[in-house]
Amino acid sequence: MNTPKSQTIPQLLSEQADRFASREALVDHTRRCTYSELRDETNRVARGLLAMGIGRGDHVAILMGNRAEWLLSFLAVQQIGAVSVGLNTWSSPREIEYTLAHADVRCLIAADRLRRQDYRAMLHDMQPGQTPKLAHTVWLSAVPAASVQVDAAAGDITWQELLRRGEDVAQARVDAAAQATQPDDVAMLLYTSGSTAAPKGILLQHRQWVRNSFHIGGRQHVTQDDRLWLAVSLFWSFGIVNAVPNLLTHGGCVVLQESFDAAEALALIERERCSILYGTPNIVQALWEHPARERHDLSSLRSGAIIGTPEQVMRAIELGVRDICNVYGLSETYGNCAVTDADDPLEVRLRSVGRPLPDVTVRICHIESGELLAAGTVGEIRVRGPLVKEYYKDPQKTAESFDAHGFYCTGDLGLLDTDGRLYYKGRLKEMVKSGGINIAPAEVEEVLMRHPAVRTAYVIGVPHATLDEALVAIVVSEVGEKPSGEELKAYCAREMAAYKVPFRFHFATESQLPLTTTGKVRKSELHTILA
Repeated sequence: MNTPKSQTIPQLLSEQADRFASREALVDHTRRCTYSELRDETNRVARGLLAMGIGRGDHVAILMGNRAEWLLSFLAVQQIGAVSVGLNTWSSPREIEYTLAHADVRCLIAADRLRRQDYRAMLHDMQPGQTPKLAHTVWLSAVPAASVQVDAAAGDITWQELLRRGEDVAQARVDAAAQATQPDDVAMLLYTSGSTAAPKGILLQHRQWVRNSFHIGGRQHVTQDDRLWLAVSLFWSFGIVNAVPNLLTHGGCVVLQESFDAAEALALIERERCSILYGTPNIVQALWEHPARERHDLSSLRSGAIIGTPEQVMRAIELGVRDICNVYGLSETYGNCAVTDADDPLEVRLRSVGRPLPDVTVRICHIESGELLAAGTVGEIRVRGPLVKEYYKDPQKTAESFDAHGFYCTGDLGLLDTDGRLYYKGRLKEMVKSGGINIAPAEVEEVLMRHPAVRTAYVIGVPHATLDEALVAIVVSEVGEKPSGEELKAYCAREMAAYKVPFRFHFATESQLPLTTTGKVRKSELHTILA
């Protein structure tokens, strides 16, 4: 498929609505939209935002689960040259207040509740003056609009009222704003998932959102006939910077699940004949383990993306996603900067995260000196290509994140083989120095997870009187298996150098592992579960 001619998100929406007018573009639990209807519905929301006085450069936050209104809001914000801010639906009131204030949000579009979160109550309880730029709130309610209590004088309106106000705005105003949007304009402000004390604000631009995601889809062999099942949160870059634009740039369909439920997901994949799966290891595991799995026809599944160990990638393949692609990237690199090809041999897709995408250069550098390292040598992964424009309100962090050659310093460890394929080896800050030797925990974890009784393993360093740090392995066993620490220690001793063998093995359940809101294990908190 040819690369879209578009260089901005408004251009892409128009181009694809012309190319694929009658093809389905978006499905959620309440509606179905063709590409032509997606453009029309987006423009209705855009006119409503203009009627409220929202315009070019304003920051508009979105707080809701994966539903059509999330994507319509996002695209509408782009249509008028504003900047979207994706809010984490798992956030505490303190975290939401921080993000609204730090991001200088002028308008919030939110569901009144999701799961056990009551967002309307959260905003009501915020201290006056803590979000000084927030002037408008648009509420989507679970109850009929007529019974929703809003305070229009305070800037609160319903979604239905937003659309009604837009009826008085000429479409020509939206078209002019869309045409004025430039490829290098900022399209979105995303925040890191919360593994650090203060989340970083990441500014991403139109051109790269379109182009990089198209290349991601190219590695997955996505076509206009593909349908994506998406329960991965839209506020996360894996969703809105990777999965969604991947399908939209190829003319495919995005099928949204508001929040992940394994039983509902299995039925949705079967009913909608979804072919592309984006999943975290815990999502894939939940689908695999669900007792109803074998009663559902998942034969439509073909490709997609997962971040994980060889065993976790294999679980996705066993689920039926036979051409799943292993990927590497960060929010700062527009979701992915390296992706395996769907046609790569299985062994390659299990262990490598693929070659760099077009327009991307990856180099492996010495951790301390920054010197370029030879193929096969582990060092820091550095990237040049589609990258974060800057960290919002943090010029020092922006400057520190790039080396003298303009490469982004990822803080990740990896190696490139002689074929140019990248292998991820863990986080630089997770390196353990034991007996004066640097050890990458990911290397030890990979060995442990080859053991048939081990489902997953995490290796950390703990203080030690003589070694400075000693390795501890936290192990989750396969169902029905009960390996002993001595058994695993002997296994590790056969597979790797003695200094890499954990001195202690702690057995845990998956429910005991500390997770971020996007399902990643918080390695910095794993020591809290050690008995």
